[in-house]
Amino acid sequence: MSESPAPIRVLVVDDQRVTREGLMLLVGLNAGMEVVGGGADGEQAVTLARELRADVVLMDLAMPGTDGVTATATLTREDPGVAVLVLTTYADDASVFPALRAGAKGYLTKDASADQIEQAIRAVHAGQVWMDAVVQLRLVTAVTAELPARPAQPGSAARAPASGALPDGLSAREAEVLTLIAQGLSNAEIGERLFLGRATIKTHVNRIFAKTGVRDRAQAVHYAFRHGLVE
Repeated sequence: MSESPAPIRVLVVDDQRVTREGLMLLVGLNAGMEVVGGGADGEQAVTLARELRADVVLMDLAMPGTDGVTATATLTREDPGVAVLVLTTYADDASVFPALRAGAKGYLTKDASADQIEQAIRAVHAGQVWMDAVVQLRLVTAVTAELPARPAQPGSAARAPASGALPDGLSAREAEVLTLIAQGLSNAEIGERLFLGRATIKTHVNRIFAKTGVRDRAQAVHYAFRHGLVE
């Protein structure tokens, strides 16, 4: 009989006590997760992550004393095995890019659903990158701003090209799913849009990742822009 995998040890860091305790309760309800503690600032985040052997640190950014960006940089430098998942109110460039440069593996805003928070924790713990749709858009905007401009094309913002022009052997349906990922839709939202089950969408996403060689949704967004699937 195989042993059950060890739970994901999560540390919640937020200077607002109500928010911190609410997140601790919310995360603790997920199977396979254990909330090991809560911190009120970046200094506590670094100390507690080390003492409590946290796997994932759910990190606010705007905190008194040592802020979340500084704490993230310290944590990822001292212990690369700890994954920092930012959960903050702000999604502006001045918040997003310093956090990612500091080593954060994920970035969510505080209007994220309980399901999104759970998925993000599991993703960053597995070594993946997880970005809020708004953050994905900011990253893509920053990247595409450095690319040569192309003549604007009429029609919708996201489109799948003709099947003969699809890169890396993508099917028409896979290209359609990829354009919706680039629009920031979750698997559930894509399923609703295309009238397909969540398991079917997950299969399409896995095939897209395998064919294109991307590792996560953020890279998939970049891929969609680079190959003209999104205008």
